[in-house]
Amino acid sequence: MAKFKKSWLVPAALSVAMLAGCASNGNGNGNGAASPSGAVSGASATASSEQSVADKAFAAGKYDPPIEISTILMPTTYSNGDTKENNVHDRWMLDTLGLKLSKDTWYPAGSDQYKQQLQLALTSGEKLPDFIMVPTDSVLTNQLIDSGEFMPIDELFDKYATKVWKDHAAQHPELWYPFTKDGKHWNLPIMEYTDNDDTLLWLREDWMEKLNLQAPKTIADLENIMDKFKNQNPDGLAPKDVYPLAISLKNNTNTWMGGLDWLFGAYGTIEEQWNKDADGNLEYGSVNPGAKQALAKLQEWMKKGYIHPDTALWDEGKSAEIWTKGNAGVLPGANWVPDWPAPDLLKNVAGAKYKAYPVPAGPDGKIGTKWQNSGVNSSFMINKNAAHPEAILLYYNYMLDNLANPPAGSPYEHGFAKGYDWDIVDGQPTSDAAKIKNYNDKFPFITGPARIPDLYMKTLVKLADGGKPETPYEKQQAESRKPENWYAAKVVMSQIDVRRQNYFTGAATPTMISKWNLLRQSELETFNKIIYGKLPIDAFDTFVTSWKANGGDQVTKEVNDWFKSVSQ
Repeated sequence: MAKFKKSWLVPAALSVAMLAGCASNGNGNGNGAASPSGAVSGASATASSEQSVADKAFAAGKYDPPIEISTILMPTTYSNGDTKENNVHDRWMLDTLGLKLSKDTWYPAGSDQYKQQLQLALTSGEKLPDFIMVPTDSVLTNQLIDSGEFMPIDELFDKYATKVWKDHAAQHPELWYPFTKDGKHWNLPIMEYTDNDDTLLWLREDWMEKLNLQAPKTIADLENIMDKFKNQNPDGLAPKDVYPLAISLKNNTNTWMGGLDWLFGAYGTIEEQWNKDADGNLEYGSVNPGAKQALAKLQEWMKKGYIHPDTALWDEGKSAEIWTKGNAGVLPGANWVPDWPAPDLLKNVAGAKYKAYPVPAGPDGKIGTKWQNSGVNSSFMINKNAAHPEAILLYYNYMLDNLANPPAGSPYEHGFAKGYDWDIVDGQPTSDAAKIKNYNDKFPFITGPARIPDLYMKTLVKLADGGKPETPYEKQQAESRKPENWYAAKVVMSQIDVRRQNYFTGAATPTMISKWNLLRQSELETFNKIIYGKLPIDAFDTFVTSWKANGGDQVTKEVNDWFKSVSQ
């Protein structure tokens, strides 16, 4: 379940040179706009005839006769004699939806190879597949929009998208921000579980019980707990061997494991992202005065030995190791920590227990965490020359309506394919991988697994409240998720109102391209030196003044101009 999030800003040099000429390719339409009829009928010779084919397919739920489409399929695992050219997914897709993959489908070796292949195809004018998967990468997204090779998706989405898809987009208009340009939407958002990466504090519950400690409601409470963990360690560890707080300071502190968003949130800001201020304008959280208070607290904790001195060298994965080895008692992480890395803690430390706690409030009662998930994992763009541009919606609609939350008695009640991710064993259906020969749940779904954004957390909360699993989906989660995971989901939803969204999801602005790397480098160096006591706390004020003068103010203006353009 771990989500290895990309930064909201890719380094400015990424791909710019390779795609500089893309806007003049194809028909020379630099803004990538397609005619209204093109948004529905693609490049067919007779739009009315093609429209009829599309409507008939959606009315019947499949194309008859079948049609060919091309897309991107990333590497996966095949079993039972399947191959990338002939497998259970492709046979299902043809039988169920009347869709067949053409020879123009790409099978890249990995994500890096895919980006390179896509960039080369754009610059050389090579034929592109009908449906292009776009990773969460704002720079690449905008380069693809500007290439002129893709059509806006507004008419297709309005006409054909299934209800659950439309409802989520209506409830979360911000999901369109990365895909909006010239008043049009260019990407179809592929949905992901919401609230799945919200920050919690995972504490050593066996230490809490042995020391008779209560849940930390404030930063002061947490300090008391960390002091007891270090200086009265119930496992008998010497103070020099315990660094209670496991965090990462190497690359980003607003991140998916060992992050510090919750601490900055206790002082009224979320660092390394663009928050709304009291007037509704966007503000970079790392230069908010609250960041100075958070840094002062981190400096204090470093001096007290609550933070390991090598933390500046640790990335997210490394930050968890000190917790799983038994030398830390507090790990900031998401609800899925019971899946990873908590099993390593139980393996390494006999009798260890862990539990999720809400993030604590600061001295003025402020509380906050990051929230960067609007329920979108990736997106698809549609080739302006696609003969059947609506086919991707037929495919994904079926996935959402039938596989994301299958009803009892449906063909997908126990899984996608018998003999793969479920089977009959001893007369009973099971999805237990240990009981199924050649178990494989890695299917080459074009859009990835179908997910209804709020279903996962709602289900776990129901289980945490003692509810009986009733639907196939609920039974699957009850079997596959640990009770600690259920409870953590309930904690996440109990503090849902404290989250602060990163509102800037666009491509690098002009000043970011020229100056952001230096601004970020200055931020990381200054913050780490303050935390380690190599600079006084007041060095923060000098940093902010320099940040604003050396491009920060101009970046802030450009970010706000972008936000107004996509949110109006």
